[in-house]
Amino acid sequence: MCVFCKIVKGDIPSAKIYEDEDVLAILDLSQVTYGHTLVMPKKHVSDLIECDQETYLKVMTVVQKLSKQITEKCNANGCNILSNIKEAAGQTVMHMHVHIIPRYDASDALEINFNPSKKVELSEVQKTILNKIVTN
Repeated sequence: MCVFCKIVKGDIPSAKIYEDEDVLAILDLSQVTYGHTLVMPKKHVSDLIECDQETYLKVMTVVQKLSKQITEKCNANGCNILSNIKEAAGQTVMHMHVHIIPRYDASDALEINFNPSKKVELSEVQKTILNKIVTN
């Protein structure tokens, strides 16, 4: 059983921010910034890509509501909402979760950089993506 499933079950204590029948939100132990929160479905789903639409919508509805509340109550100037998907993207717990990271100023502990990369032809990328669309 994964660590988040144990938290959902109550086997591991957590600082709950929100809970309903399907979704749990807890304070992240690392607190990258004051108010850093994790929102997750109670049922085990490995990541956002593998998540069914109903569960995704329930989680993201809570993310939207909590983002507003956390930003206001913690006097943040904004927030980052992110979900790491798979190990290559930094996912360390293989249970879908969304980070709400309040932002106060440029000196926050979280740093996101969009560095220049190799030039690519956008039409080539577009063709690659459109030729490999997954349909359900």
